[in-house]
Amino acid sequence: MTHPTEFLDYRDQRVQDFVAKAIGDATTRKDRAVRLFYAVRDGLHYEVSGQDLSREGLRASAIAARGQGFCAHKSILYAAAVRAVGIPSRIVVSEVRNHLASPALKALVGGDTFVHWLTSIQLGGRWLYVTPVFNKVLCRLYRMPPLEFDGESDARLHPFTGGEQMEFLTEHGHFDDVDYDRLIGLMRSRHPGMFTDGPNGAVVPDAGALAAQATES
Repeated sequence: MTHPTEFLDYRDQRVQDFVAKAIGDATTRKDRAVRLFYAVRDGLHYEVSGQDLSREGLRASAIAARGQGFCAHKSILYAAAVRAVGIPSRIVVSEVRNHLASPALKALVGGDTFVHWLTSIQLGGRWLYVTPVFNKVLCRLYRMPPLEFDGESDARLHPFTGGEQMEFLTEHGHFDDVDYDRLIGLMRSRHPGMFTDGPNGAVVPDAGALAAQATES
C-alpha cells in the first residue's frame, strides 16, 4: 500500500515538489504525516463548485497542480503524499450527515447527506483515519474549530459549534486506489446535481464559492 497507482501518482514531479515543500526538515514518519496533513488541509483551497471529477482531474498530480478541491481531491492528494514518504495509505469513502452546510451547497448535493472521502494511514502499527479536508480559513468563516491531527489519534470526527459533529452513517470501503467507476458512480447516484459532463469528463456546476456562502449557513 505504498506503491504508486493511476490516481496516487506520487512519482509525478508535481506531487514530489508538494511533498518536499511540506515536509521540510521532518525526518520521522509521524512528523512527516502531520506536516503533510496541514499542507493539504490549509495549502489546498477547499471548494466544491467547478471542481474536476474526471479521471485526469482526480489524479494526485493534477490536484497538486490545481491547488484546490473538496474532500475527494484532498484525500487523494494526502494518500499519495504519505505514500511518497513510505507511509501506507488507503482511500476511505463513507456517507455522512453534515449539520453545517449552506443552503446553496445542500441544493447542489440534494440535502444534508454527503458522500465523504477521507484517508487511512498506517502509523505506529495502527491504521488511523485522517481527514485533511476543511481548511482553517473556511472553518473560521463557518464558526467551527478546524480538525487537528497529532500523528497518534484519528482525525475523523469534525467538531461543530454547539458540540455537534459530522455524523457518519455508512462506510463504503477502504481502497488501495480510486475505484473510479464504482466511486464516481456512487456519487452520481447520491448527488446527480453535482455532475455536468463536459468534453473532458465530469465537472461540478458553479454554485458559488463556499466562503461567500458562509453567512447563509
